[in-house]
Amino acid sequence: MTTYLSADAILGSDDLSYEDVEVPEWGGTVRVRELPGTERDKFEAQFVGKDGASLRAEGLEGFRARLAAAALVDGDGKPLFRSAAETKRLGEKSAAALQRVVDVAMRLSGLTAADVEELTGN
Repeated sequence: MTTYLSADAILGSDDLSYEDVEVPEWGGTVRVRELPGTERDKFEAQFVGKDGASLRAEGLEGFRARLAAAALVDGDGKPLFRSAAETKRLGEKSAAALQRVVDVAMRLSGLTAADVEELTGN
């Protein structure tokens, strides 16, 4: 007989993944977390217009910095980057370093290359 989870069991589960990533360009290790469902929705909404279509004019502009900013946390799981200005500055850092963080954030959050293509039109 199958036992099904209750709402309390689901809501009480510690189900978000974290991974430490060595970033030599930045001189150390960062913690990357899986985006919770509502935060992934918020992240994806940045690339979709009010009509539901991709904001193709902007394409990938800011994608890496935005995802890295959403996924980088301190040892307590609190976001490192909280403002648009900080995210913009993050985007000015090494593309290789950002890509390393983005690759892990995408994998942990179940964000596929097809999802990115749909969001950005690229």
